[in-house]
Amino acid sequence: INAEYGRAGKYKSWDPLLLLGQDVHHKTLGIVGFGRIGQALAQRAKGFDMKILYYDAFVNSENNPYGAKSVDLETLLKESDFISLHCFLDDKTFHMIGEKQFKQMKKTAILINTSRGPVVDEKALVSALKDGEIAGAGLDVFENEPELAPGLVDLPNCVIVPHIGSGSIDTRIKMGEVAVENILALLRGHQLPTCVNPDVFKK
Repeated sequence: INAEYGRAGKYKSWDPLLLLGQDVHHKTLGIVGFGRIGQALAQRAKGFDMKILYYDAFVNSENNPYGAKSVDLETLLKESDFISLHCFLDDKTFHMIGEKQFKQMKKTAILINTSRGPVVDEKALVSALKDGEIAGAGLDVFENEPELAPGLVDLPNCVIVPHIGSGSIDTRIKMGEVAVENILALLRGHQLPTCVNPDVFKK
């Protein structure tokens, strides 16, 4: 965003209010979905001395090494300064974050979605951002990719990136290697090392 601002010739001089953002250190981070990715985020957040809350219907580990506390979703939404979504998509998580949930958040809250687009009701998000119910959002995934909800792209308090959460050279190489490992295992009649739906082999 700052680079685009400079390229557009908008930068004229330093200003104390220019492109202000929020600090993350000592703030409260709410993680929705405390699996491998959610816990990896918690590990990084610990380095900023963040208070970490998490909500997960399947994980309840108070003895985690990150000092993260398990809470219900409503508590997480009300207390968090930053809310990061890392849950899978199913009937229960579809539009998990909608009009009701935005009203429960702090007006200074930032919502980040790198999980699955339909976890967030984008129309409700547009309204929440326009009406100042939350301060901002960062989206790497969208409800109807590549289409965006009407008005979303025009909002200055929403950062939109094209599904590039895994967009590093090392990660993309590893993704290819994982795919190859699974293909070879299948051809050799072995168990797939990272199969997400192993039940299909029981049929």
